[in-house]
Amino acid sequence: MSRRKKAIKRKLLPDPKFNNVLAARFINSLMKQGKRSVAERIFYLAIDLVEERAGQDAIDIFQKALENAKPMVMVKSRRVGGQTYQVPVEVRPDERTARSIRWLIRFARERSERTMAERLANEFIAASKGEGGAVRMRDDVHRMAEANKAFAHYRF
Repeated sequence: MSRRKKAIKRKLLPDPKFNNVLAARFINSLMKQGKRSVAERIFYLAIDLVEERAGQDAIDIFQKALENAKPMVMVKSRRVGGQTYQVPVEVRPDERTARSIRWLIRFARERSERTMAERLANEFIAASKGEGGAVRMRDDVHRMAEANKAFAHYRF
């Protein structure tokens, strides 16, 4: 079955402070129950903390963190003859970004620092260095895909 109409992708307006579309996307994902101002405050505080701690341009560190957390391949379940195979598939560019944002937020929320801004800042710094939960998640996903390379011929 296919859908009647192609879903329309809306253009996202860049965020007010850095004029960056990625930052706006991140803020939208961080937001809970439509509270954009809260999400913006947390994000900008985190960026200020990163600037303070790393002594580099915080937006660069944020983008490097996103880049390091992006998965290239992942596994999808596929049923063939009563058996379920984990089939490695390549991830679309838009989906890569979405997943890395989701993972960064998820692992920041699981951290033990006091405020969400601190957690985010530390997760950004860790991910930009190639460490942290989000990067570990990407590595796990890559490892799964590598292990199931034999089933690649079942690709959709």
